Parts: sequence; structure tokens; C-alpha cells
Amino acid sequence: MSVAMPRVMTRGVVFVHSTPAALCPHITWALEAVLQSPLSIDWTPQPAGAALVRAEFPWSGVQGTGAKLASSLRGWDGLRYEVTEEPSAGSDGSRWSHTPRLGIHHTWTSASGDAVVNEDRLREVIRLAQGSPEAMAEMIDELLGSEWDAELEPFRYAGDGAPVRWLHKVG
Repeated sequence: MSVAMPRVMTRGVVFVHSTPAALCPHITWALEAVLQSPLSIDWTPQPAGAALVRAEFPWSGVQGTGAKLASSLRGWDGLRYEVTEEPSAGSDGSRWSHTPRLGIHHTWTSASGDAVVNEDRLREVIRLAQGSPEAMAEMIDELLGSEWDAELEPFRYAGDGAPVRWLHKVG
């Protein structure tokens, strides 16, 4: 007899920082497929880019939903996005950042949203840097996603004050 494990629930936010308007229905369909729920996403103009729109909305679902949402948006031209998943029982929080130029970056996050780098990755940086402070700084910047942050920052600020719609369906 097998015992069903309880589903651990969590929540997060999808930030579509910029996309061509033509992708909006496709993005909505992809997110609906992951969340298994119809969505009504409010797309607003993205001031940081002509003919681009943006949207953000919170989600709730089982642990691991953030990774599925981030994966469902990969590969579309001109799409900049971030997906967050809050820490939950037995799991760290996460943030996935994507830009057309850089692709996708994943980092674990603390309860306050700071990037967290595990000790094995830091040991690898120390080993590979071979005593070079410049190499170490470059590798740590990569682990933290500094290049993604720099590229997304103008689009994040352009979204300040944008409306957020809460989703209430869980599991």
C-alpha cells in the first residue's frame, strides 16, 4: 500500500517585462496550460520599448510550478520575463530570469528575495578561479545573474505601479 504524499503549495509572480503584442495570446495559452486555469491578463504598454507590452500577475500552485511556468515561456523571440517561486516546506525559493540575448538564468532565493549561492557552487568558483580575484568576481557575477539583472532593470522600472491581479485557484 502506498501512501500519497501531501502536495506542497506555494506561490509566486510571473513578470512579463516586455513582449511584442502578437505574442500575448500565445503567452496566455502557455501559462494557462501550466496553471490549468483560464487567465485574464492585463497587458499594458511597456514604456521602455516601442510597440512592446508588459504584464505581471501572481500565481499559486504546487511546488515546482515556477519552473514549469518559466520553461513554458522559453524560446520566443523578443520576450523578457521573470518568474518567482516563494520558499515552501522542503524547498528554497527560486527566480528564473530570461532575456532574448542571454537566455534563461535560475537562482535560488532567500525568504527576503536575495539570491542564494550554495556552498558547492562557491567551492567550484574558488577552484576554477585559481587565486584570481578577477576570475572569482566574474564567476560570482554569473552565479548571481548580474548580466540578466542589468539587461532587465530598465524594463523592471518601466513596470513600477503596474496593476497586479491575484489568482485565487489553488491546485
